[in-house]
Amino acid sequence: MTDEELLIEFALARLDNPSLDLDEVAALLVRRGGTDRMIDLAARNLATRGELRGAVFESAVEHVLRVVLLVRGQTD
Repeated sequence: MTDEELLIEFALARLDNPSLDLDEVAALLVRRGGTDRMIDLAARNLATRGELRGAVFESAVEHVLRVVLLVRGQTD
């Protein structure tokens, strides 16, 4: 999944769930994506952070948030 596809999916999920915070929408996407996508997103996040290990779900959610915030112009 490309970052652009991730952003589109995030935007659609946000429209469907306007009362959720950004991190809750990101967690929703990770849960919906299944195990393989969760592992892929977590691996991409850990590679970005230069780490070898991390909690899979939390790392995947962090990657989704990182992509969304980079597009919004915020840095972490």
